[in-house]
Amino acid sequence: MPEAQLTLALSKGRILEETLPLLARVGIVPDEDPARSRRLILSTSQPHIRLLIVRPTDVPTYVLHGGADLGVTGKDVLMEQAGGILYEPLDLRIGHCRLVLAGREGREPDRAQPRVATKYVATTRAFFAARGQQVDVIKLYGSMELAPLVDLADWIVDLVDTGNTLRANGLVPLETLAEISARLVVNPASWKTKHAPVRALVSALAETIGTESAP
Repeated sequence: MPEAQLTLALSKGRILEETLPLLARVGIVPDEDPARSRRLILSTSQPHIRLLIVRPTDVPTYVLHGGADLGVTGKDVLMEQAGGILYEPLDLRIGHCRLVLAGREGREPDRAQPRVATKYVATTRAFFAARGQQVDVIKLYGSMELAPLVDLADWIVDLVDTGNTLRANGLVPLETLAEISARLVVNPASWKTKHAPVRALVSALAETIGTESAP
């Protein structure tokens, strides 16, 4: 009986660069270099496994709706979108950064209801709701650091790696909302209908990074 076909959605960018060596260690190598190929569906050295190369924010959608059986994306994306619907068996321990609240050092908001600029709207609202604090959330798609400088917002919520961009713009981290890393997620239906090959892949990845997967 032929082995079930698995489709794995991978995030473009830094996470892809760090995921490919992990996959290679478990014998999964794309037939073409994703950085050079124009194809978005790639065959691999494992005939039953293919890769989708998509935007990080699209990975949960592909996995949730069955376009992919598994996916790799950042915890920040899952916090914002997935709402615990997807099965998340493994922290891949790559793509490390922090989701932080940042603002100008020593400057308190002069508005009764502070403004927060971010692309993580749901996560930010949940964070402040848990503290019982009312804020106005302004959605931006990039250049978050600019918002406090032109008085569009008092604070920002964004990903930080080295913190150099914050410092260059006179901002400092004020609080960490979450430690972020790349996670492996699984479509719940695929976990049931393709359990053996899905579980084998999850276990192989867990072994290669030296951790245990969720049962």
